[in-house]
Amino acid sequence: NVGISTSINFRIQSHKLKLIEVEGSHTIQNTYHSFDIHLGQSYSFLVTADQASQDYYVVATSRFTPRVLTTTAILHYSNSRKGVSGPIPWAPTFQIAPSLMQARSIRWNLTASGPRPNPQGSYHYGMITPSRTIMLANSAPYINGKQRYAVNGVSYVPPDTPLKLADYFKIRGVFNLGSIPTRPPSGNNAYLQTSVLAADFREYVEIVFQNWENTVQSWHIDGYSFFVVGMDGGQWTPDSRRSYNLRDAVSRCTTQVYPRSWTAIYMALDNVGMWNIRSENWARQYLGQQFYLRVYSPANSWRDEYPIPKHALLCGRARGRRTRPL
Repeated sequence: NVGISTSINFRIQSHKLKLIEVEGSHTIQNTYHSFDIHLGQSYSFLVTADQASQDYYVVATSRFTPRVLTTTAILHYSNSRKGVSGPIPWAPTFQIAPSLMQARSIRWNLTASGPRPNPQGSYHYGMITPSRTIMLANSAPYINGKQRYAVNGVSYVPPDTPLKLADYFKIRGVFNLGSIPTRPPSGNNAYLQTSVLAADFREYVEIVFQNWENTVQSWHIDGYSFFVVGMDGGQWTPDSRRSYNLRDAVSRCTTQVYPRSWTAIYMALDNVGMWNIRSENWARQYLGQQFYLRVYSPANSWRDEYPIPKHALLCGRARGRRTRPL
């Protein structure tokens, strides 16, 4: 879904969709009559042309919107002599429960060949105790009389210097580590800030996305894949871990959070750098629903992070500085 604001439902008239891949993960090959695709997500399906020789509707409709928007295309069998017929196939429009159950049915195919995201195959994600829990709650506050969007009460504002350059050259005053809390604050106060969360290389963290709004949220994390271990309605609590899938959750880089619900992920911080965590809704992202995760290693090794390119564009407060000599 390369849209900027709306989840969609995809289906093909009279045909089944066999799911085989989700953002790099081979999946158990479940079949679906229709499938919800949220902002920023990608899926691969196999479709067997085993119906009568004619044309069929290919349909995409908006999900969770007051007005359902529909667009169609045609699946044409090469020997078809009959156009499309009948009504456009039905699919859920505003119902949350079917989408939640569908999302839970997506499982990793543990018997499929191919590389695993486990470093050197050394561990299984469900057998490791996370070192800490980070809870992220989205909100839609007004700040200085203007609509903004925030994470844990902080609405992101871009700095005058790219964060990676500021971090590399140790430029003061561009950002502060820990400028976003790791849990939602009490109350409704929100403020503007260039928000950066500090983390250590090789930490193993649990992140809970809590959504108290009435709209579906879609979150993306740059530089990482993570395991979606659980999602449900209401408030997340430590008891929610009892429902986690610790065996065959898919590894992906984008996940949805349903209205007034939560989604939990496990993530190994195995990639040093400054990484963006953001809403895939472009309006919310632009108006502050994002922040950066700075994953730090004191080793300063090319094994963990490539050096700055010689031709890197140095702007803002980094203007005039020199990159590496090699």
